[in-house]
Amino acid sequence: MPTKRLLPLLCAGMIGMADAAVVVKPVPYEIDSEAFEGLMVYDDAVTTPRPGLLMVPNWMGVSENAATKAALLAGYKYVIFVADMYGKAIRPTNADEAKVAATTVRSDRPLMRKRAQAAVEVLKAQAGQVALDTTWLGAIGFCFGGGTVLELARSGAQLKGFVSFHGNLDTPDPRDAQNIKAPVLVLHGADDPAVPQEQVDGFVAEMKATKTDWQLVSYGGAVHSFTNPEANVPGRNEYHPLVAARAFKAMDNLFDETFAK
Repeated sequence: MPTKRLLPLLCAGMIGMADAAVVVKPVPYEIDSEAFEGLMVYDDAVTTPRPGLLMVPNWMGVSENAATKAALLAGYKYVIFVADMYGKAIRPTNADEAKVAATTVRSDRPLMRKRAQAAVEVLKAQAGQVALDTTWLGAIGFCFGGGTVLELARSGAQLKGFVSFHGNLDTPDPRDAQNIKAPVLVLHGADDPAVPQEQVDGFVAEMKATKTDWQLVSYGGAVHSFTNPEANVPGRNEYHPLVAARAFKAMDNLFDETFAK
């Protein structure tokens, strides 16, 4: 994906964007000699250093959809790095390919954590290239990415906050939650068939066993992928614009609070 400038996109309730176009810039990097390529997304008209967010996309990985969502979220407030969790050679083109790629990473949580932390380091390294304040960093993720961000939190990553949008909540060892060092916000569809109530209950018990500052917001009438305009499987994966707006506002509120400290 070449460097491009995206004109501001309007989405009710999403974070406001500046008048200038948003830059989407591919950033190549390596993990254990394997090639990866994520995306830096930011408004280059803003010269004051801003907080940075690592964004782990859904199971489709680095894509036009992920770039558009990052552009909507970045606005004038954030610099966003879209992580590549699969490697540059793997770019799913359909759900079957995405399932294979995501399952490979999900089945190896140490690998998932390592790749997510590597992406954090890539984000930090962009401070000399863009107006980024590396003392204010957080992580957000969607679906597969939401679960990845929670694993990043459980690994003890030194960030200011972690936000999961309709992500899976399970983990191989709930005791790892003792390592969490910043607030956790889970934005969940109450009717999500991909994240059953048993998983939700397990996550709540996991959090209660720690001193983590955590929130679980369960949105009635929402299923999986409620922030994704391309989701159109009724009752399973379905865009819910009102809930999406509320969820993005909740994310923004959390980072307003944590980045002010």
